[in-house]
Amino acid sequence: MALFAAAALMSTAALAQKLNSAQVPQEVKTAFQKLYPAVSKVKWEKEKGNYEAEFEVNEIDHAVVLDAKGQVLETEEEITVNQLPSDVDAYVKSHYAGQSIKKADKITDSKGTVTYEAEIKHMDLIFDAHGKFIKEEKD
Repeated sequence: MALFAAAALMSTAALAQKLNSAQVPQEVKTAFQKLYPAVSKVKWEKEKGNYEAEFEVNEIDHAVVLDAKGQVLETEEEITVNQLPSDVDAYVKSHYAGQSIKKADKITDSKGTVTYEAEIKHMDLIFDAHGKFIKEEKD
């Protein structure tokens, strides 16, 4: 499964600590199981005191970031490159000549704000819901 990192935590992705299920607080695991009762295979990481669960639903990669009390901070779902806002492709072509988008994700924070992540070689580009560039983050 592809490595997921929440957009807000992406700059510290290299510092993510992989965890086994026993290292995840029960409150966090219980909250996750309530949200995704059918999911049985989960990869856990800890970043900045939060817990990220990576998993698949219907063969689509997902991730959810929860705080230590089990509150959802954001969710991430893999999407096709064609599902990105149209301005994203144009931005990549004009600012990263010769690069192509390898992977795309839709990120929704706890307030319902949607951003998109477009992965190119050694970098993640973050865009708002309308396809306006926000920032780049090195892998």
